[in-house]
Amino acid sequence: MAVGPGNLPEFFPVAGVKLGIASAGIKKPGHKDIVVFELAPGSRVAGLFTRNQFCAAPVTLSRKHLAEKAPRYLLINTGNANAGTGARGMADALACCQALAEHAGVGAAEVLPFSTGVIGEPLPIQKILSALPEALDSMADNRWAEAASGIMTTDTRPKGASVQVDLGGHTVSISGISKGAGMIRPNMATMLGFIATDARIAPDALQALASELGEQSFNRITIDGDTSTNDACTLIASGQYAGPEITLDSPYLPALKAALKDIYMELAHAIVRDGEGATKFITIQVSGAAAQQEALDVAYTVAHSPLVKTALFASDPNWGRILAAVGRAGVVDLDVNALEIHLGDVCLVRGGGRAEDYSEERGQAVMDQEEITIAIDLKRGEVNETVWTCDFSHDYVTINADYRS
Repeated sequence: MAVGPGNLPEFFPVAGVKLGIASAGIKKPGHKDIVVFELAPGSRVAGLFTRNQFCAAPVTLSRKHLAEKAPRYLLINTGNANAGTGARGMADALACCQALAEHAGVGAAEVLPFSTGVIGEPLPIQKILSALPEALDSMADNRWAEAASGIMTTDTRPKGASVQVDLGGHTVSISGISKGAGMIRPNMATMLGFIATDARIAPDALQALASELGEQSFNRITIDGDTSTNDACTLIASGQYAGPEITLDSPYLPALKAALKDIYMELAHAIVRDGEGATKFITIQVSGAAAQQEALDVAYTVAHSPLVKTALFASDPNWGRILAAVGRAGVVDLDVNALEIHLGDVCLVRGGGRAEDYSEERGQAVMDQEEITIAIDLKRGEVNETVWTCDFSHDYVTINADYRS
């Protein structure tokens, strides 16, 4: 169950980036659950990682390796998160990096590990090591669609985006994949994202792009309010195109940034559309806030309310649940008589209560839609923020109750 068509695009190969896929049978025999990225020498990588204090061993090791060396390989496994596994988890993550490095003829610090799946269980390291030759032997620049499937866990469909942009007469390709359907509230979203371009981007510009675009996209989505132990998003610049290096003051930076933003947004929204059990895609717009955190507090309080989310699933215009969520969001000295709340183009709340022109029929017409916008104008300032979420259905409970079976 998911919202919208969710078709994969035609992926543009990214010069200097190859992908390999293999089956380690970590959770299901024969399932493609290992993905390896091979990056050309000179490639640059910027990463954003979970802020969960119980961050997984691969997150800790990826941060360490990024600070030491320019990455040449990314190693992703599904079916096991290698989180909550203590010293053994760190040793296992490092052993995977070392094994891949030996096969590829690079240093272990040039490998970044990523894992997703069940928390608290030891990594089946021998299964992963045995699958590495298959992944390396299958390397090609046109395996983005297979890689998108290879990083899935409870996702019902693969997620990808691809675009080309002209920068001063030079064509730049950008392709990306993401995974995630539950345990999603990024703080940097169980989500992983990998975006690659063949542009040559200066290190400070690359990190600035990764941070800003990640904040605007993956850090504005939520399925259930749970921040994973394994969230990670990487932006790769292989530098293989023929144009000049993109710096912070480059005239080509705005066009590149706009193209990258489209990819980030599409991949982030795809996670929400495929939220566990999701039947609706919800945009929550908060305007007129006095500060950014205030706007986000209101948006997330509405987005995380089980009562709001179940009403959305039922297509029930029970607007009092939205009003109550706004009221408990912690906004100091909130003037409830001034704010307005809209459901689509229908005003729900004005003047401290139900809008005089509201009708159940108009509210129902919006609630029956698959994609819905909830707009909240606090009328306190000039700050606006948008968060994307989905509804809660019976299937969300079923999927998570049966997750380890």
